[in-house]
Amino acid sequence: MSARIAVCLDLSEDQWVRLQDGVGNYTLEADGELEGCEIAFGNPEADRLEAVETLRWVQLESVGFGEYMGLDWSRLENRLSLTNLAGFFSDPVAETALAGILGLTRGIDRVVQLKSAKSWMGDTLRTCLRSIRNARVVMVGFGAINRRLAQILLPFDCEVMAIHSTTPVQELDDALTGADIVVCTAPDTVATRGLFGRERLALIPAHAIFANLGRGSIVDEDALAEMLNTGRIGGAVLDVTVDEPLPPDHPFWTCPNTILTQHSGGGTTDELDRKIDVFLENLARYRTGQPLQGIVKMTRGY
Repeated sequence: MSARIAVCLDLSEDQWVRLQDGVGNYTLEADGELEGCEIAFGNPEADRLEAVETLRWVQLESVGFGEYMGLDWSRLENRLSLTNLAGFFSDPVAETALAGILGLTRGIDRVVQLKSAKSWMGDTLRTCLRSIRNARVVMVGFGAINRRLAQILLPFDCEVMAIHSTTPVQELDDALTGADIVVCTAPDTVATRGLFGRERLALIPAHAIFANLGRGSIVDEDALAEMLNTGRIGGAVLDVTVDEPLPPDHPFWTCPNTILTQHSGGGTTDELDRKIDVFLENLARYRTGQPLQGIVKMTRGY
């Protein structure tokens, strides 16, 4: 009897055929039921990972894995490998960050609103616009996304300050005081939760743009909303929030100079096809006993 793979994501007919061709003699389970399966592709319900003893490897369709952190990994890691899509979204998320930043500095958010209102401002807009050339960019978290963004920013001659998990907090605070743009892509860990509280947000200059494309838990949302509403921070590009979907009464909806990309920053038309590619490449490694790509280390939180 062939080993079974639980498919825990929605695929088109063509994608299903391609996946079936790629897995060879493995049997695909379309309903995502883990019982009796050796492998899962997608993000299954967390409690099922502990309950299904046959499971040996789960390939997540995401970078984040917060829903699995509460499991007993001291026991699970002896039989189960968990891999994520580390680095998978670096290009589109970096492009989203740049698009949002340019949208604010070049007033694109404003002219979209003016078009909806059929209102012409013309030359009055020109003196409100900024360039990012020679901007001082503080990148909090310097993984695949911010490294890619740093490359994209090269033609703008920006001064990039990379903040790593090992960077002393005082260096972060000193960098923030001179920042034109702050871009957060750090993961959700004990060390990063609440990293940008009210006091640290207050270090950011009033003209600066704060972009968060990592995890919503990094920032004090009430403090950020207040500072945006009072002009204490110049603008924000937010791909992630604590609650998703964002509640209708959340203050971010009405904050000025704020672009909400609704956790779509990593999206592309070929996203699912590329996820299948990653899974099939890792499956080839699994079959031959090679180390899997994207192994999650629960002890470090990413």
